[in-house]
Amino acid sequence: MKFEVVSRDRASAARAGRLTTDHGVVETPIFMPVGTVGSVKGVYHRDLREDIGAQIILGNTYHLYLRPGLEILRRAGGLHAFTAWDRPILTDSGGFQVFSLTQIRKITAEGCTFQSHIDGSRHTFTPENNVDTQRIIGADIMMALDECCPGDADHAYAAKSLKLTQGWLERFARRFDETAPLYGYEQVFFPIVQGCIYPDLRKAAAEHAVRMDRAGYAIGGLAVGEPTEKMYEMLEVLHPLLPADKPRYLMGVGTPANLLEAIDRGVDMFDCVMPTRNGRNGMIFTWQGKINLRNRKWEDDFSPLDPEGTSFVDRTYTRAYLRHLFVSGEMLAAQIASEHNLAFYLELVRQARAHILAGDFHAWKESVTPQLENRL
Repeated sequence: MKFEVVSRDRASAARAGRLTTDHGVVETPIFMPVGTVGSVKGVYHRDLREDIGAQIILGNTYHLYLRPGLEILRRAGGLHAFTAWDRPILTDSGGFQVFSLTQIRKITAEGCTFQSHIDGSRHTFTPENNVDTQRIIGADIMMALDECCPGDADHAYAAKSLKLTQGWLERFARRFDETAPLYGYEQVFFPIVQGCIYPDLRKAAAEHAVRMDRAGYAIGGLAVGEPTEKMYEMLEVLHPLLPADKPRYLMGVGTPANLLEAIDRGVDMFDCVMPTRNGRNGMIFTWQGKINLRNRKWEDDFSPLDPEGTSFVDRTYTRAYLRHLFVSGEMLAAQIASEHNLAFYLELVRQARAHILAGDFHAWKESVTPQLENRL
């Protein structure tokens, strides 16, 4: 994998880059739609490619490990072949999903044991078998197994958690280096920088991860309950510590404003379920702000979903029609809203890249962020 920074903003840490993988080129900053079980909920691959403009999507190791399972994925030739997606894929290690199973998991230095949310069966992830699992899934970019520390953890807990994550990272790296891709194309992995909201822990985590000298670095354990200002503070702490010539991936973030603020602080890659999850529940994002289409005020609004939008759904459907679909319980409502929101997020990062290339990103970000946070 190759990453090059092609332009930097004059007034911030924002940068435009190009990430080259065996499955294609990704222009950064980029938002990656979440395809947890091998699908982006309710969205055809055709629309992901042609209307939304997705360059890379995510799969989740925890969910894919449980269903369809490793034997099916191996026999299919990996997740790309299984899902007929020929562009890059990134897989999370499943650490966050295990973290969320608070009542049905146990974490030790060896690994994490958990119960399946599907049938209650017991399983264990270790750094070693997590590498093996992600080799079978076959993502272009793999994430190291980590413990996701709660955003409100005290310093002692966060330090203990980070020590565990660092030990797992060293074992993950050894196993990765001992093994090879299964399907004839390159795989890389990103260490995950943890440390909660504590600058000293984030600094130690970054220094340890950088010593691994890997293709890129993920920033985890943010947007998990801490104040937004703390997230931005941690990004500012990490900016001078992470290599300037490697991509930076902020995991699980976030709102449109979060994306722009993180780009301003040097982040290149993002993912979040918010566009599709909120869309399924009737909320759409627009350049004027957020809209809850279940509200009666949109009943006779025959304007486009987003007058400034450029996607097929923006050119085709009105707010009144989409509201009608939601209140009627039509599944098409969730599909249209999900496609609109993903197209909006991808257009947001395309606009961000264009302004970085023009050298005026920071000023543009300052002008558009307030309206993105409006509730219409």
